Amino acid sequence: MMPDVVFYTAEVMVNGLMAGVLYALVALGFVLIFKASGIFNYAQGVLALFAAMTLVGIQNGQVPFAHLVNAVFGTKVHHFGWTVPSLAAIALTALVMVGLAIAVERLVLRHLVNQEPIILFMATIGLAYFLEGLGDVMWGAEVKRLDVGLPQGMSGLIDEVTFNWFGYGFFIDRLDIAATAVAVALVVTLTLFSQYSKQGRALRAVADDHQAALSVGISLRFIWVLTWSIAGFVALVAGIMWGQKSGVQFSLSLIALKALPVLMLGGFTSIPGAIVGGLIIGMGEKLFEFFVGPMIGGATENWFAYVLALIFLVFRPQGLFGEKIIERV
Repeated sequence: MMPDVVFYTAEVMVNGLMAGVLYALVALGFVLIFKASGIFNYAQGVLALFAAMTLVGIQNGQVPFAHLVNAVFGTKVHHFGWTVPSLAAIALTALVMVGLAIAVERLVLRHLVNQEPIILFMATIGLAYFLEGLGDVMWGAEVKRLDVGLPQGMSGLIDEVTFNWFGYGFFIDRLDIAATAVAVALVVTLTLFSQYSKQGRALRAVADDHQAALSVGISLRFIWVLTWSIAGFVALVAGIMWGQKSGVQFSLSLIALKALPVLMLGGFTSIPGAIVGGLIIGMGEKLFEFFVGPMIGGATENWFAYVLALIFLVFRPQGLFGEKIIERV
């Protein structure tokens, strides 16, 4: 019989791969917007936080801007007195994210056409802090509990099956399994959409050459709204998964930081790269913590991904799947 360390290593790898799928899901939002507009969207993590806060608020029948309304009018209204089913609340939140995408295009992007990338990047930083403040004013800044009915707790079935097969029961969280299944389905759907739909081809045309796309009748503004809407929906899914896992709080917006090493590994313009990069980061940080962490005091998951990304930046700055940039000097 193989030693338990082999099975525990396999268990760590499986958990790492499932975490990696969620990292890839967050990274997809960055890739989609960067491909369509050349903008590195710093606000993607805050989009996930805003979407999760909005979902909880709609589910609980909370009055938006209740604290502000009560302060101005002297009322004491906080809830409508009803709750909204999870699926309906998710659909309504998706509509809110589409409305937000339209607002971003009309109020921000439309006025920054043909500006330098650094200006667009700074605009997304401002947008991130604005959305964070808007979410707090709309729904309150306290930590919120999110529950959309996804299963939680250890999977007894996997524990029993693996124990019967190997004599070692794998500890796999049912929420991680559900989140992985949803993330895989969304990643596959987005990949098929990008490759085979008319809108996906238009998106890729805009990514290749804005002027050429405009010359054949593709609306740049429509593509931007579409891209930000899809990124908002991706943020909603990521917000649901991470929010149910750890609660809806400010730290949810920091998941975007974990997506940065994923992008550096996979490349900023590659959907498959985001997937592979997420899996490498997810599994790599778990294995590194398991094998090396005890030797150096632990807590390596906080920095391993960034060190790995730094190594890639030195030797292959375009990432595994990114396009090599050659400029005439």
